[in-house]
Amino acid sequence: MSRSHSKETEVTTRKYALLTAGLTILLAGCTRPPAAPEPSSSAYRIYVTNEASGDMSVIDPATMNVIATVPLGKRPRGIHASPDRKTIYVALSGSPIAGPGVDESTLPPPDKSADGIGVFDVKQNKLVRVLHSGSDPENFDISKDGKRMYVSNEDVAGISVVDLETEKAIATLPTGEEPEGVRISPDGKWVFVTSEEAGTLAVVDTTTNKVVDSFKVGRRPRSIAFLPDSATAWVNAENDGAVVLVDAVKHKIVDTVQLGERGVVKPMAVLLSPDAKTLYVSSGRGKKVFILDAANRKVEASIEVGQRPWGIALSPDGKTLFSANGPSNDLSVVDLATRTVSRKVKLTGSPWGVVALEQ
Repeated sequence: MSRSHSKETEVTTRKYALLTAGLTILLAGCTRPPAAPEPSSSAYRIYVTNEASGDMSVIDPATMNVIATVPLGKRPRGIHASPDRKTIYVALSGSPIAGPGVDESTLPPPDKSADGIGVFDVKQNKLVRVLHSGSDPENFDISKDGKRMYVSNEDVAGISVVDLETEKAIATLPTGEEPEGVRISPDGKWVFVTSEEAGTLAVVDTTTNKVVDSFKVGRRPRSIAFLPDSATAWVNAENDGAVVLVDAVKHKIVDTVQLGERGVVKPMAVLLSPDAKTLYVSSGRGKKVFILDAANRKVEASIEVGQRPWGIALSPDGKTLFSANGPSNDLSVVDLATRTVSRKVKLTGSPWGVVALEQ
């Protein structure tokens, strides 16, 4: 065979091999299984405490699916994020669940070893430790600098002041029977604490850590929402079926807004929109979330969301409201543009509190 003929044969063979290889790759591509879905691009997560099951549900708002259920401890209720959003704190209590008027002598003894504030690491997605914060903590608030926490201790009629740098309680202050709602004024000078039994707000000076005043606000207050100027605040009055606007400087009631019949509508949590123009109120056994124009103090709408809505929160963009509904074991997703429930997320264990946290 001549050299030229041999070379032509070699070239033809190479071309055939390349063509065969290309065809094989093409066919493989046609039969390859579809790629896995891309990870969610959601900029935030929704966290819900479940009081009865002792855990926290983590929800992806892009799909509204529960993507994790994290064990926390007994009776997780109040939930707040640290200012840097790296930590979520949750109030835990070993006291048995009991409604208003229940004879406590008929209940099992409390497990005081379970009391504390759970520290949940957002990045690790797990509980990393529990802070000792007093007996039977229910709710709390955190200073803007992240250095202090003020915790309502329900069964001892007071609050604990916790130094978050040392993670130790540095003071215990009397505030009235059955304290629950705790809120630091935006200027950081005062802490307001509700007393369900006395129907009062206790006023704590954050500089001296002393209670400087207490005043009546209505029957069974549980929640507080300060306006940005720290001069006024909204408070629920559960057993009056109303919300109350108070002068946070003179410590007196400015106005009372009736939401419905007493005993039927039972306002629970109050929450202001980021611009403070709208007040949202959950209504417990009333099954609704009320929307108020905060300037003219009028009810604009009410939305039925589920059984006994308690904790409420807004999405970071303020366009969606989330309502934790205990007895119906779900989270309602409310589209605030249409003022309708767009979806319900099934949960378990009696949802209590909710936060929406940017990632």
